[in-house]
Amino acid sequence: MTRPPLNPTSLYRRIPLAPHQMRDRRTRTDDAIILAHLGVPQLNQDAWMLTVDGLVDRPLTLRFADLARYPKVLLPSVHQCAGNPLEPFAPSQRVCNVVWGGVRLVDILAACQPGPQARYLWSHGADYGTFDGVEIDAYVKDLPLELAPPDVLIAYELNGAPLPPAHGFPARLVVPGFYGTNSVKWLTRMSLADRRADGPFTTRWYNDPVLDAAGQPTAQTTPVWDIAPQSIIVSPAPDAVIGAARETEVWGWAWGDGGIASVEVSKDDGATWTAAAIEPSQDREWQRFTFAWRPTAPGQATLCARATSRSGVRQPLAGRRNAVHRVSVRIG
Repeated sequence: MTRPPLNPTSLYRRIPLAPHQMRDRRTRTDDAIILAHLGVPQLNQDAWMLTVDGLVDRPLTLRFADLARYPKVLLPSVHQCAGNPLEPFAPSQRVCNVVWGGVRLVDILAACQPGPQARYLWSHGADYGTFDGVEIDAYVKDLPLELAPPDVLIAYELNGAPLPPAHGFPARLVVPGFYGTNSVKWLTRMSLADRRADGPFTTRWYNDPVLDAAGQPTAQTTPVWDIAPQSIIVSPAPDAVIGAARETEVWGWAWGDGGIASVEVSKDDGATWTAAAIEPSQDREWQRFTFAWRPTAPGQATLCARATSRSGVRQPLAGRRNAVHRVSVRIG
């Protein structure tokens, strides 16, 4: 297969909005996060093909026009970057909330008839190059079929328009509820397999060390798949001046795979916590939380928010990519 030209030809990223800038429920495409480890392939929609093979009874080759034969689905969803794979525990708020458009993966796979031995979906992107000193033939990730959400898409639209090149034009995988590293851009091949993929983005990077009882990393690792519960404070903004004895609304967004059950807010850097009001989860979108705060005396205050998932997992105070977000303000 002839490799497409790259532009840019190496790591490309867009620094996302800061938490206090994420005021809109839906993120504009121009503000949506981008992380391209190996550059941005420049693909021709008319020449694009997607091969589906491996442990299937009926291998397929799809052109872009063939995607129109399947029902189009719109998917509003949080999309979050897992952060720097070389620093797996560094806190990250690289997140957006967008609407994808495309076809469901299950509809494509149904036409291929996966065999009983199929356990993983290997997805190949058209990007290639060098990352962290390692030569990469293609960006490859795997997805365990038993964990794959039914609303996984092969997406060709972002916010109602064709995918921009940096977001995976002409088509990409979107795995809602999973970190963005699993949503392979510039999709060219999907293979069904009975084991995990052996490329560096599954064996070397995006595998978090498992911590022991003392919180220290062990030799064991766990794949970076589902999004851990997380929240950010949008308002007040950092260094804002809050009037003493005046009621102020503290609000932000919370998200995580499976939805968020509750959010707590602290006014004293995590020493004490009070429940916030949170809207019900809807589809795959983030959830707005609010907290009425009336500071009583002038001085400095550090606000924090922490989310708890429906399964009872609570956002940690520090030491993980989903660590609690803190905002320092001045009470005047």
